[in-house]
Amino acid sequence: MERDFRKGSSRVLILNMLAERPMYGYQIAKELKHRSDGYFSFKEGTLYPALHRMEKDGLLRSEWQVVEKGPSRKYYHITEEGRRALAHSAKEWATFSQRLLSILGEGGTEPVSG
Repeated sequence: MERDFRKGSSRVLILNMLAERPMYGYQIAKELKHRSDGYFSFKEGTLYPALHRMEKDGLLRSEWQVVEKGPSRKYYHITEEGRRALAHSAKEWATFSQRLLSILGEGGTEPVSG
């Protein structure tokens, strides 16, 4: 079940990261892992298909950039459509979280007796 939650949240997490600034794939994965204390750890086989799908859906655009040291990097940018999708998804996740916690109880970890 935990894997399903992570998979279901990948789109909103990626869009949120790119709303802050353009990033390349490895940078997105590294930043998400860092900010979540390792909870969100995307493998290449998960991240890049998600990025390509989101680009195909018009939520992202990409461009190759030459860097001083090392190979060129493909940077992803959020589009206006992506920003609208992020706002909608963030609102849905907030509602989902609130409703889930209301069912689980105030502490969020104790089952509700009944």
